[in-house]
Amino acid sequence: MTMHPSPERVFSIFRELNRIPRPSHHEQQVADYLCRFAERLHLEYERDKENCVVIRKPASPGHEGAEPIVLLNHMDMVCVGMSDPLTTPIEAYVDNGWMKARGTSLGADNGIGLSMALAVLEDDSIVHPALEVITTTNEEDGMSGASQLSRDFLKGRKVINLDSEDYDTITTGAAGACLQFHRIPMKRLPAPGGKRRWYRICFEGGLGGHSGVDINKGRCSAVIAMWAILAAIYNEYDFDVASINLGEANASIASRAEIVICVPSGEASEFVKMQQDMINEWLHEEYQQDPDITCTIEKCERLDTIIPTDAFEALMNSLEQIPQGVVKMSDVMKDTVETSNNVGRIVTEQDHILISTHTRSFIDKEMDELANEIAGIFTDAGAQTEVVMRAPAWQEDQQSAFLQLVSDTFRDVLGWRPRMVAMHFVLEAGFFVQHYPGIQIASIGPRIMEPHSTNERVELSTVNDIWKVLLELLERLSV
Repeated sequence: MTMHPSPERVFSIFRELNRIPRPSHHEQQVADYLCRFAERLHLEYERDKENCVVIRKPASPGHEGAEPIVLLNHMDMVCVGMSDPLTTPIEAYVDNGWMKARGTSLGADNGIGLSMALAVLEDDSIVHPALEVITTTNEEDGMSGASQLSRDFLKGRKVINLDSEDYDTITTGAAGACLQFHRIPMKRLPAPGGKRRWYRICFEGGLGGHSGVDINKGRCSAVIAMWAILAAIYNEYDFDVASINLGEANASIASRAEIVICVPSGEASEFVKMQQDMINEWLHEEYQQDPDITCTIEKCERLDTIIPTDAFEALMNSLEQIPQGVVKMSDVMKDTVETSNNVGRIVTEQDHILISTHTRSFIDKEMDELANEIAGIFTDAGAQTEVVMRAPAWQEDQQSAFLQLVSDTFRDVLGWRPRMVAMHFVLEAGFFVQHYPGIQIASIGPRIMEPHSTNERVELSTVNDIWKVLLELLERLSV
C-alpha cells in the first residue's frame, strides 16, 4: 500500500473551523470560508441558495477515466453550552488521547469529517478520482440544505459520507426523522400581587446526548424529570409558572432546565423548598447513569407576567400523553431501536409555548403514524403544529461491490473488518437517494463520543486510522 501523508493538516483545518461560528441556520461565515478555500486552490466550486457548497477537483493525473467520487459532510454543528453560539469560542484541548472542548460541544460532528475532505483537496500527493466535496447546511436542525439540493448539483453516484461516529462500523442505513414544532398559544397575564414568593427551579448536570444514538441508554431527559417535579408540586397546591427554558437543541436529549414559579407566601411556599432533597434523592435513584444530576430550588426576583393556567395545563397534559424515549425495538436488527421520540426543547415565548419533538424510525410509515399521533395530541390541547423537517429512512445493499471495497480497505489498512450497521440517527443519505437515482453511500468516521453535548470528544488515534482508510480507498477507487 502507498505511504500516505499524516493527518496533521486535518487537525489544523479543524482548528480553523472552530474559530468560525457555525450553529444551524447561521452557516454564512463557514460557507464563505469554504468558497475562499476553493479559490485559494484554484478549484471550481458552486454555492446554492441554502449556502450548500460543492468543490470539484479533477482526478489525479492518469486517473481521469475513473468514476467520480463524492465526499459528503455538513458544515453546521449543535452548539451546546454556549451562551451565544455566534460569539462563544470553542476551546479545544487534548486529554489522554482525546480531543475535548471546555464547557461546550466540540464540533467534531461533523467538523472532523469536513476537515478530512478539505485536507484531501489541498494535498496533490493524494491519488484520487475526480472529486466532488459537498458540504451541506442545517443538517442538525432540519436538513433543509440536503432536502433543497438541485438535481444537477452532483454528478457522482458513489458517496463517502464522513459524518459517522462509530469508528468500527460502516453505516449502511439510517432512521428517518420528523422534526415538529408545536406552539400552544397563550396570552400572558400580569403577575399576581400580594404576598408571593418567587422560586427558580434549576435542573442541570444530566448527560444529555444525541436523541437518536443515545435514546436507549437510560439517560435522564430534563423534560421527563421536570414534568414529574412540576406534577408532584401541582398535586399539592396551586402555583403560577412565569417562564420555562428547557433543553439545548432539538436533536439532543435535554440535560438542563430552568423554570420560574411563584407561590403564595406562608406555609405552602415552604413546601417548594422542602422538595429539593426529595427530588434529588428520586433523581439519583431513578437515573443512576447520570451521577451529576442536580435540582436546586432557590428564591429569585419577581417577574412581570405569568403563563395562564390553561396553557400550562395543556402543556402538562400533552407531555403526559406523548411517547418519549424508545417506542419500539427492531425485530430484525438486534439491539437496535426501531422507533423513538424525543422532546428536545420547551421554551415560553411572548405569546406561545414552543415544544419541539423529534420522531425517528427505520420504517417511514411508523414514523409518520407516530408523528401524526403526537401532532394530534397537541392539536387537541389547542396547539398549532409545524413540520420542520421530514427525512426518509435509508438502507444500502450491504453486499454491493462498493461497500465490499470499503470493508476490504479497512481490513487491509487496519487489520480488521468493520461491522455494517444501520443506525438510529438520521443522515442526509435519504435525501441523496431521492435526488440522485443510482447513488450508493458508505458512511465512515472516527470515534466521536457524546455528540450534541458538552462531553463531546473525539479519539485522536481513530482520526489517524480513518484518514488512512480514506486515502487508501480513494486510491483504489481511482483505478
